[in-house]
Amino acid sequence: MEKRQTLNADKRKVIADVFQDHFEANSKYKKQHQEAITLYNKMREQAKVKIDYIVRFHQPQEDVDTIRRMISKYNSSGGDLHHDNCFYVQSDTPRIVKDYNGNPSEKYDEVNIKFDADCDFLTSYYRDELKAKGIDADYEVRLEHSGKDRNPTYHKAESNVRDYLGFGSRNDASGNKMYHKDQWEDDFKIWVIGTSYCHSRQFQCSEKDFEWFNKFKSAKENVILAHKNLFSHVEKKMEKLKLGLKSYRYFDQAKELADKLGVVLNESVLNESSSMALSIYSPTNLADLLTDEVEQTRDEKIAIAKQLLQEQQNSLN
Repeated sequence: MEKRQTLNADKRKVIADVFQDHFEANSKYKKQHQEAITLYNKMREQAKVKIDYIVRFHQPQEDVDTIRRMISKYNSSGGDLHHDNCFYVQSDTPRIVKDYNGNPSEKYDEVNIKFDADCDFLTSYYRDELKAKGIDADYEVRLEHSGKDRNPTYHKAESNVRDYLGFGSRNDASGNKMYHKDQWEDDFKIWVIGTSYCHSRQFQCSEKDFEWFNKFKSAKENVILAHKNLFSHVEKKMEKLKLGLKSYRYFDQAKELADKLGVVLNESVLNESSSMALSIYSPTNLADLLTDEVEQTRDEKIAIAKQLLQEQQNSLN
């Protein structure tokens, strides 16, 4: 009779990673994250064309060329030009607002459009790439999900992500390495009249274009939101899975669960170390927990707990 493969903490972690990969790959939230990135990329290319047109409408190229000649002749006294990737777009249709005393005034709404990117956005945008490099791209959303305080593990993950993206230390003293941060900063820039202070100028556009730029900004924010939704969805499953795996004694119990969920799990993924643990979650019940998208009622949870306790008692008899 073939000896059953026993599990220990290390083997359970390996098994959990297999399940997590399966949950992510088959999650609708994974697809939504990819779709959010695709939509943002498409709108970003359109935004470049729109911004270039609006800026050149207010600041014609011939005016830029004139100031450039003036700077060449008079140095800083000739004027100010800045190679910009940050723009404030303003609606040409004002809203009527009232102050504290009820006096009406016109207000022009504006939206900040940036073609560079901060670390939070790039972490979500390059999540798959970071994970493939063994870097924890979920450190921030994991902290939000857990509600716990930041710890050394969090700070180490944060540092690894920032260094990889180019927001942290630069190990390449030659400066030849191009980081993602640099690529985004240099991807789109146009010359504008004025200083480097982005908010010192507002470019008015039609109400239709203004609403489009609001949608473009939302598309950028949705990449981060989709990342959070994906993590939250998978993490809820993993919390249940890890609780069950912690109680499994033998590999064939995890294998039975994997088969029920369509997860490809082979004994070859395990190492040779082992430890003992008592199984209190049957693969059938845990499979039900992991495939049920509806939050269980209190009575349902009590019923399951009673059934699991009975199974535990039976296993001891």
